[in-house]
Amino acid sequence: MLSTKEIRQELHGDSGISDEVIQYIHEEGLLKIWVPKKYGGLGYRFEEGLKALFGWAETDGSFGWMLTLCAGANYFSRNIKPEVAQLLFTHSETCFGGSGMIGGTAEKQDDSTYLINGSWNFATGAPHLTHFTLNAKITENGKPIMDKDGNEIIHSFIIPKERAQIIPNWKSMGMKASGTYSFTVENVLVSEEYSFVYDTFFTKDILDTIPFRVFADLTLLVNYLGMASHFIEEAELIRPEIHFKSFTESVEKHLEKVLNIAREVENILGDHKEISGDQQHEIHQYGVELVQRLSHQILTIYTQLGIRATDTNSAVYQVFCDYFTAAMHSNFRPFADDLDFSF
Repeated sequence: MLSTKEIRQELHGDSGISDEVIQYIHEEGLLKIWVPKKYGGLGYRFEEGLKALFGWAETDGSFGWMLTLCAGANYFSRNIKPEVAQLLFTHSETCFGGSGMIGGTAEKQDDSTYLINGSWNFATGAPHLTHFTLNAKITENGKPIMDKDGNEIIHSFIIPKERAQIIPNWKSMGMKASGTYSFTVENVLVSEEYSFVYDTFFTKDILDTIPFRVFADLTLLVNYLGMASHFIEEAELIRPEIHFKSFTESVEKHLEKVLNIAREVENILGDHKEISGDQQHEIHQYGVELVQRLSHQILTIYTQLGIRATDTNSAVYQVFCDYFTAAMHSNFRPFADDLDFSF
């Protein structure tokens, strides 16, 4: 079992997650926290999984982000037919990952086969995936198929890694070891059994009924909090005379709030009630405001650390870059009309 220190040493300044760390990930089953036990997963509860994600992000930004996104993609084990899920997840190294964008088309060949073409951006963990997940418009004779409301039908598909071409084009300042690359798929035939719809489940579990928006919001929030905690740890080593106690306590307080929200969500769903649209909006708005406050505090502290913190080989610089790269995720980006640029 690798320690936090060992993982940080392995990934510091690296452009990818090392073979040793990947082996550790598979040995511990870290990619399968959301996979049901009947498919060989760990079957974590929501709160339990969020605690794990926080700890991984606190260890290293790229490590936590890759695990969050790939374990999150493995969650789709719940959306595919049981016989297919059983087949795929009996392998200990099964790792889904992909893109949430609609980057291509799935041309119907017959009632059970599609021809996939397209390009997708920002597939985290790309070098380590066994399968790519993607969203595509369903077409027939080159034209989009519409639902009864006149909307284009979108399905998600699972493509073996051998049928996708990775484009190693990640040039961002942070998350350099996360393996977040684009990929293309050209003329790949996929059976209908390897397609799925986000809100259609073949398992019966409380985790299945958590609204996807809430699941995405809280899994990302614990990553930001974990990286903030790591940032303070590294900042203290550079400027120990600065008192970071209040920020540390704030991170702990908000982590507890996120875990409380997860607990409440499971309790509500366990009583066979729904998470209302208003409740989902309230959770999301809390996330938007929390990320804004975290970003402001980290930036304020960074400017007080001095020139040593700008050393591109320093740990604090890496965490700073990882955090602000992750914070660019569209999930919590405020609307431009809500921003005040006056000073």
